Amino acid sequence: MPGSDPFSDLIAPFSRRGVDLGLERLQAALAELGHPERRFAAVQVAGTNGKGSISTMLQAIASAAGIRCGLYTSPHLLSWCERIRLPDGLIQEAALQRLLQELQPLALRHNLTPFELVTAAAMQAFAEASAELVVLEVGLGGRLDATTVHPDRQVLAFASIGLDHTEHLGPTIAAIAAEKAGVLHAGAIAVSGPQAAEAMAVLRQQAERCSCPLRWVEPLAPSHQGGPRLGLQGELQRLNAAVAVGAAEALAERGWPISAAAIEAGLRQARWPGRLEQRLFEGRPLLLDGAHNPPAAEALRRELDQRPDGHGLRRRWLIGMQRHKDAPALLQSLLRAGDEVRVVALPAEHSSWSAAELEAASGFSLDAGGQELTEQLRWLIQSPALPVACGSLYLVAELLPLLQATD
Repeated sequence: MPGSDPFSDLIAPFSRRGVDLGLERLQAALAELGHPERRFAAVQVAGTNGKGSISTMLQAIASAAGIRCGLYTSPHLLSWCERIRLPDGLIQEAALQRLLQELQPLALRHNLTPFELVTAAAMQAFAEASAELVVLEVGLGGRLDATTVHPDRQVLAFASIGLDHTEHLGPTIAAIAAEKAGVLHAGAIAVSGPQAAEAMAVLRQQAERCSCPLRWVEPLAPSHQGGPRLGLQGELQRLNAAVAVGAAEALAERGWPISAAAIEAGLRQARWPGRLEQRLFEGRPLLLDGAHNPPAAEALRRELDQRPDGHGLRRRWLIGMQRHKDAPALLQSLLRAGDEVRVVALPAEHSSWSAAELEAASGFSLDAGGQELTEQLRWLIQSPALPVACGSLYLVAELLPLLQATD
């Protein structure tokens, strides 16, 4: 991924180790470090789609309240440094390199996965920066995710739960929800927006089982109806914002100095690139979104349908998808009659769907995008309706350096 080269010798490619969920390795490593994770409190954000947005808004709210708040997210777009936001800003490249270098022997002794290594570095960085509170976005699942090693997760927030990573979390929404509900524990307060019936039932059962209060919130009202103004675009963000507000209010109940004014300011100031983000290419607008699974595609389609050009106009799509994602189902959610699609390959280190494979699996007529992304973007912007580039965040990362901001 662009921007990751300075760390290539320190962080092994995730694909080399694969997914190896568990808490024991990282717990032992953090114990050897003197438990840096015990030097700050945490909020943990789990779910399928919207975790990053909720986490970003919550960190912005806490920071607006004057709390020294950090943020740990994944994946990144252009640099590993994006994953670790310290109270004073993103971790500096030299500081992250130093931490990763220092942690190499520890990682080998405890056989840490790449994600566990980065998580250990994040915990150490937050402790060194004297963070008071850190928002931890779950990487995968929840029950056995590395972020769950934190012992003082005072508030737990749930984004929308849907089908994704079924090869690791299970084939049904109920099975996936069970893995995500594994973060629930006594002594915390949990907050969730509306969920599918199967996910809702699992969350309720697990919350009751471990005596964790679980609160349900509804999307915030639009700004023209008196709702707060959001820095993140899209109607779906009204739901993510409601979860962030509910979590912030729960923190206030726990004694954190979060006011209504801080909540309003944080929601307005939050930024999260590559999610329903309008950019320009050669002066023409396009929409960039990391919709990489069917639930995210459905949300993107609802958002597009609400726009003035949402119906009746052919739309062009530039799509790149990892091979293990359900790309045929994603296309079913996204496309309308007459739409044109070009499928582009992701960077070589990521196995991706080809146009021929996806056409055979989905039944849609698809074009193969060439190697030159600028030429694909020139094709994309010649669209009657707002064109969209979406799919893997690896594609978003490849496109961002070629695009201009709209501000």
